[in-house]
Amino acid sequence: MEEGKYAKELDVAVRVVHMACSLCQRVQQKLVSSSDDGHVKSKDDDSPVTVAGVCIELVSIWYKSGRDLSSSCSTGVRVGNFLDVIDWPDWSVQATVSLMLSETLVENLSIVAEEDVQTLTKADSEGLLAAVVNTVNECLAEAPKFGLQSPPGALGTSQILEAISRCSSNGGPAGRYWVLDPVDGTLGFVRGDQYAVALALIEDGKVVLGVLGCPNYPLKKELLNYPQNYNQTKSKTSLSTTATWEKGCVMYARRDGGGAWMQPLIHGDRMLEWPNSATQIWVSPIVDPALATVCEPVERANSNHSFTSGLAETVGLRTQPMRVHSMVKYAAIARGDAEIFMKFARAGYKEKIWDHAAGVIIIEEAGGVVTDAGGRPLDFSRGVFLENLDRGIIACSNAILHEKIVDAVYASWDSSNL
Repeated sequence: MEEGKYAKELDVAVRVVHMACSLCQRVQQKLVSSSDDGHVKSKDDDSPVTVAGVCIELVSIWYKSGRDLSSSCSTGVRVGNFLDVIDWPDWSVQATVSLMLSETLVENLSIVAEEDVQTLTKADSEGLLAAVVNTVNECLAEAPKFGLQSPPGALGTSQILEAISRCSSNGGPAGRYWVLDPVDGTLGFVRGDQYAVALALIEDGKVVLGVLGCPNYPLKKELLNYPQNYNQTKSKTSLSTTATWEKGCVMYARRDGGGAWMQPLIHGDRMLEWPNSATQIWVSPIVDPALATVCEPVERANSNHSFTSGLAETVGLRTQPMRVHSMVKYAAIARGDAEIFMKFARAGYKEKIWDHAAGVIIIEEAGGVVTDAGGRPLDFSRGVFLENLDRGIIACSNAILHEKIVDAVYASWDSSNL
């Protein structure tokens, strides 16, 4: 890591995100691929249903119902109850990041994050809280593997809850605060597909560094299996050797800090030794829309696919869209795997800063452009939401493609169904 402004903060943030990715991989393995007898019983006929299947069904219902927590799946499990459990890794990551940042940087930290402790402190959440506490302590014990210091002993429940509660900043235009999305992409996470851990530092309303952990994102573009199955990557079991499947990376950048970089995740008993095979990443040089690949959210509830499809046709995009969960879309553009990301949320939805901050600075430092649909930079100084957002978000690998997309938005907007 070159010396300079924010160098220490970025060094710590990269190591902490490596830790968080390791935590997520362990939890995901338990939730999705635990064991052959990992089943629940169907409400109607006692036929066995895999835990992974129930997870996928419930999260799909949650998205399709407009995030109605009272909905139920075929097994009778209520969406709201299920999501309390599936937030287990979110709370665990949030506590871990909060604890490691405060201990390592030794400052009065301000953190904006998604989770609170309301559910964890309910009387019927003792088992869930115990799982979070255990998961956090397991992760903290591995801190030396990532070049960080572990606490002298296991932390208690009150200390874990305090660490989660500490992430209660509302952001704003002044001062320094961290922005965390502990697990971005719930459906991708439970499917064993793409999700991300995103951490950014904002100072006086401007994003100054960002780190994006992508535990399931292949290091090599050729292992991305699209467009045939564009919402998934090739299964690890479909490849001949584990060496062939180079999966998982951390991307990072700081403002005017010498570009964007990528490190592989640490697997097994390996230690993170800087620079950990870091390689610089750049956006794609493609400027012809006919050759460009566009990223879209997988779930239609998250974005208006019909409008983006119309825009793609207007601009002359010809390749199959790469539909992928979470902020991995930002990673794909920063690394040159795709050229365009467009998101036009339906009326009433407000974008949150933790869903974009880390990805935006990484794309920009890799040579790309990110604005709202009117061509204005995203404003991270208004609190937890991206206020005054003009219609949607457009991220492109270069200014030429970006200008064509913005022009197409202005030409198409009046006839859209948003």
